[in-house]
Amino acid sequence: MKSSLSNFLKKIIILVVLIIPNIVNADFFEDITDKIVDNPKRLSYGISVTDIDKDGKYEFIVTGFGYSNLALSYRDENLINIADQDVFSDEFRKSIGVAACDVDKDGYEEIYFLNTDTYSGTKKYSDRLIDLEGNKFLDMFEIDINKEDLNLTAGRSVACVDRKGDGEYGVYVSNYGGPTRFYEIEDKIIKDKSANLNLDKITGGRAVVSGHILTDRSDIFAANERGANFLLKNNDGVFEDVAFDYRVDDVIQNGRGTALADIMYRGRLDIISGNWQGYHRAYVLKNDQFKDIGSSKFDKPSRIRTIISADFDNDGYDEVFMNNIAEPNKLFKIRENGRFEEIKLEIALEPDGYGTGAAVADIDNDGILELLVSRGESREQTLTLYKAKVSKQSKYLRIKPINKYGAPARGATVTLLTNQRKHSKTIDAGSGYLCQMEPVAHYGIRKNESDFKVEVRWTNGTKDLIKITKLDQTVTVKQK
Repeated sequence: MKSSLSNFLKKIIILVVLIIPNIVNADFFEDITDKIVDNPKRLSYGISVTDIDKDGKYEFIVTGFGYSNLALSYRDENLINIADQDVFSDEFRKSIGVAACDVDKDGYEEIYFLNTDTYSGTKKYSDRLIDLEGNKFLDMFEIDINKEDLNLTAGRSVACVDRKGDGEYGVYVSNYGGPTRFYEIEDKIIKDKSANLNLDKITGGRAVVSGHILTDRSDIFAANERGANFLLKNNDGVFEDVAFDYRVDDVIQNGRGTALADIMYRGRLDIISGNWQGYHRAYVLKNDQFKDIGSSKFDKPSRIRTIISADFDNDGYDEVFMNNIAEPNKLFKIRENGRFEEIKLEIALEPDGYGTGAAVADIDNDGILELLVSRGESREQTLTLYKAKVSKQSKYLRIKPINKYGAPARGATVTLLTNQRKHSKTIDAGSGYLCQMEPVAHYGIRKNESDFKVEVRWTNGTKDLIKITKLDQTVTVKQK
């Protein structure tokens, strides 16, 4: 009898030991929304990550659609809005897309706010390009000499493109029902260069990303609605649309969230592209054509908005967060050989969330990424903030490339080289649907990984190789 009871108790103990870890690890994320101070219901859209006040720390820039634009800074263990000037907050315009980059070569990132007060075609209010002079924000489009080429067409996303590789960024504006714009500063005047660069096409513009897709310079992929996608190959600073040749035109689908990611862990960037209530794509370049290698679960149609590729849990494998609107979000881990493994969400599922945008940054500088989700469109909702549950034994490495002017090298590619992988990440140029991530390549470290080196490929195609001797740090790499 004692023996039977003893065996029964042993079985119970074993069962409890097996179950407890599963209970502990059931939720991938934890909800840390309570860290956002003053978080009312509102209509929010795009999010960017940049340093607005030149203090060396990044802020989440959140657009408001008839609500104030925000700059959420991490202070005293909370996120606090530090935007207190009207031209930045701009509560009476309707901002949806946002991206930051250094357009005037002063080492500081200006912020492009795309305003849309109508669905398609001509709009009432132009966009803003916000600069900081001293302690005062100004809209560069309100300077008289810059008023000739205002964008008065409804749009969605914006991305920063260093087309010549010289650190002088232009802004690609993905318009809807009107020509694409491409703004650069020439002789201290903001000018639309789209016609000269073969970019002034009329389509239902949605998402746009820029980086080393085909060439050693900044190429562009634009996911469109009611028309073919664009894959714009950079030929000495002028662009050629090769989407049909590379089989990414996807003409019958309606593009939304898009990201550049090294899906195969082979040291090159490929394209993850979501389609509105259509099949999502995981495009991998093979023999001069892109092939969709996504799993049936990943490809399954949804009401997709933003897509983010990042290593949230610091295990050395990227996750893909799929932010849907009025439908549950999804999360996939990319295993070796581009295998998509679904992670069941409980926290951050948001089945009743009207998600419009999302962005990641290590906003509190602890080596773990925070995920900020904006919501709204047809129902006012609060912002939400999440963080992965990470093992105490986990390690990380963050690489922050700075160009020759001292600004984040948006569009550069960082490749981690170890005994286990060759893993590339883009320094996000934005705006894979309304949003832009932090300008840092964030890597979790795999078990038994060693021999760490990092290669930075700059926007002019040159490369620097750095040996890494210490983990759990952010390494700043300055372009020579």
